[in-house]
Amino acid sequence: MASSKSKFAKFKSFLITRFVFVNGIISIIILGLILALLLYNSVRFFASYPIQNFFGGVRWIPTHDKFGFVPLLVGSILTTFAAILIAVPLGVGSAIYIGELAPRYLRETLKPIIEVLATIPSVVIGFIGIKVFAPLIKNIFNLGIGLTALTGAVMLAFMSLPTIVSISEDAINAVPNTFRYASMALGATKWETTYKVVVPTASSGIVAAVMLGLGRIVGETMAVLMLTGNSPRIVFSFLQPVRTITATIAAEMGETAQGGLHYSALFAIGLVLFLITFLINFVGDRFTGRVKNIR
Repeated sequence: MASSKSKFAKFKSFLITRFVFVNGIISIIILGLILALLLYNSVRFFASYPIQNFFGGVRWIPTHDKFGFVPLLVGSILTTFAAILIAVPLGVGSAIYIGELAPRYLRETLKPIIEVLATIPSVVIGFIGIKVFAPLIKNIFNLGIGLTALTGAVMLAFMSLPTIVSISEDAINAVPNTFRYASMALGATKWETTYKVVVPTASSGIVAAVMLGLGRIVGETMAVLMLTGNSPRIVFSFLQPVRTITATIAAEMGETAQGGLHYSALFAIGLVLFLITFLINFVGDRFTGRVKNIR
């Protein structure tokens, strides 16, 4: 009887292992096919359109076959930079408070609430931004329109907060308690221990959280499509309408003729976005690996 149970347990373990392995292989294959599709259409585009005009062009006017990437890149950088400036202090500060300073009952209440925020659909975030933040920013800065880079950045920061808070708090909790006890034994206060011992030790995880939050911001589509004004112009103000890379793909893909130059151009900017997000997530994963080593 014991032998049959042991055989069943081994067989079950074998099936689970193979199931996970097959799913991992399928995920890699799908990712490779996506990259191949992007590369194929991008090569077709650059075969018909000069690469220097794409990466150095300052006008995105598909109706006149002008596909300058610079306005889209500038719009994405403006929105992302502003969102990170808002999200990082709030996210890291919240993680430090929840992980180190908050009472136990408050910690057990706040963390689930923050994690639930990650489940809110981006279209709902965009709707809230249009109805609440766009009029607010328009009135505060006396603008003609409230759909600006700043409006999109505020809502993107809100969307990235659950990622930053959750991962940062996990990194803080990964710091061994012996570090805290040693610091306090030397006469440090709770706050001194937090910002001089715990936060530096968890810095790798905090950086990983910021990088993964950045990846969420860069890859977001619906919210920026609804909130940034979708103006493909080069501007260097957070209070002007902009257009991001993701919003361009979402707004124009349904209007293009399959196989045309405009169609291929959208795949080209999709390839650039893929490489950017891959790099961000790769860096974040490297820092996450360093956090696991702390444990």
